[in-house]
Amino acid sequence: MKTIAQILPSLKQGGVETGTIEIAAALQKAKIPNIVISSGGPMVAQLNRLGVPHITLPVQSKNPIKMWLNSKKIAKVCAEHNVGLMHVRSRAPAWSVKWASKATGIPYISSYHGVYGIKPAIKKIYNSAMLGGLLTIAVSDFVKQHLLDVYHYPENKVRVIHRGADLNRFNPDKITQKQLDEFVTKNQIPWDKPIITLVGRLSKIKGQRELIQALKKMKNKEVTCLLVGGGVTPEYQQELGTLIDTLPQQTSLKIISVPSNEMPLVYALSDIIVSARITPEAFGRTISEANAMKKMVIAFNHGGPTETIIDGKTGFLTPVGDISALAKALDKVLNMPPAEKKKMEQAAFKHATTNFSIQKMCDKTLAVYREILK
Repeated sequence: MKTIAQILPSLKQGGVETGTIEIAAALQKAKIPNIVISSGGPMVAQLNRLGVPHITLPVQSKNPIKMWLNSKKIAKVCAEHNVGLMHVRSRAPAWSVKWASKATGIPYISSYHGVYGIKPAIKKIYNSAMLGGLLTIAVSDFVKQHLLDVYHYPENKVRVIHRGADLNRFNPDKITQKQLDEFVTKNQIPWDKPIITLVGRLSKIKGQRELIQALKKMKNKEVTCLLVGGGVTPEYQQELGTLIDTLPQQTSLKIISVPSNEMPLVYALSDIIVSARITPEAFGRTISEANAMKKMVIAFNHGGPTETIIDGKTGFLTPVGDISALAKALDKVLNMPPAEKKKMEQAAFKHATTNFSIQKMCDKTLAVYREILK
């Protein structure tokens, strides 16, 4: 049986890395031999536990000479491991994979995880290696449309495979009151008010500023806001601090960073999840995770969230950057009769667990592998 090789820059942390591990686990379960090639990182330990070989190569490099040398090394690894298909997940290694494919005849596919910039013009050329394989997996219809519009990529060469939530981890029935009490105490979270949460790296594009501004416009002032994330720059931290100082006295706000294994507790604790990213999200896995925890999401109306949220039925979509509309949506959810809110949360749960699970993502990806290997 031929081996599947996944190639990505590193295994440090992030959605691309997590997806790679999930597919590796699915391949192991299906008894399909597979390997992962990257420059390494803490998540290699997860591959080791799965029994999946990891080959360390400097495939994160954007140096053209190193990329060419990497193509030779990848070709050698493929020969040693009887690789029948390469699956690349990022642009720099895509060039190495493209050249290795040409040298060996081993086909490759790519996963387009985001919408890359195309200016200056050389960037569009740089991105093109991701579209040189047999087909491309797009993580959303939004990304697919980008490929069709910007690159005039053949539609029959795109497979849309949405990312998914781990329904085993994000399971509300597994959360105990004791866990919640300990989490609240450890993070000193005011729990006597409704909790509005935004999950994401502390960055200007992620919408923390917009949410804080919306809190000021809300009629409901007695709320707690959680900004869950890290990686903040000193400049942005200062900007957030200035904004936080202008919040009403009744409104509490906490910035916390939690390990990934505690994310189900964050969702369980929250009354509303907000996705206020000001640039389009390629997919937005946090929405599916929150929905799987039976939590409603309010998001800006662009990108991936338009596919995971059914406006007015499983959550709410508001105009991008419209602070007043976001504030009104937050008030609307907080003022909902309990029965109506529970009905929407159940609808969100059903929509996410039916359409956006890891199992579904893995099944569709493995189907693509089998289609090509045949």
